[in-house]
Amino acid sequence: MRVLPVGEEALLVELPSGEQAQALHAELLRRRTAGELAVREIVPAARTVLLDGLAEPARLAARLAGWEVPPLPARAQEAIEIPVRYDGPDLPDVAALWGVPPDEVARIHAAARFRVAFCGFAPGFGYLTGLPEHRAVPRRATPRTAVPVGSVALAGPYTGVYPRSSPGGWQLIGTTDTVLWDDTRVPAALLAPGALVRFVPVGRG
Repeated sequence: MRVLPVGEEALLVELPSGEQAQALHAELLRRRTAGELAVREIVPAARTVLLDGLAEPARLAARLAGWEVPPLPARAQEAIEIPVRYDGPDLPDVAALWGVPPDEVARIHAAARFRVAFCGFAPGFGYLTGLPEHRAVPRRATPRTAVPVGSVALAGPYTGVYPRSSPGGWQLIGTTDTVLWDDTRVPAALLAPGALVRFVPVGRG
């Protein structure tokens, strides 16, 4: 763990792995809820957690090194189900990278249990972990100028769903009609860090 000051009221905590970053994020949320930690914002990323709005950041930085951070709790919470049609244009490319038929990509992906590691890129976009390390895939050599809303995509170790049409270089393996961001909904984002997600295959039509 490496703790870096950011401005006058923030700390950036760097962790060796995404799993440790997620575990620290969960512990920070627990301590804030219990009244043991006064912090305005806790923002997880791939291998970091940003704490903003600290009255005494240097004091907390000294304490963090001695914290016992438990591993992520067992996945007992109910998963958010996202129906998906495995009809993406990059499905054959992903199948070739994995060395399996295209239908097997759908089976492997739908069998995984995902957790939202962090959010970003666009409102409602979650970076989901859950596939084994050997299933990581590279981004496309040439990004698309417009990825359709609802595209289910892979890049590196992550799965994501595009909440709106935007440029992107992820490998598109499917589509969903699930709304990831809705300004009229509370909360507007369907996905939040720590949430569990399961992709449910549906017909291609």
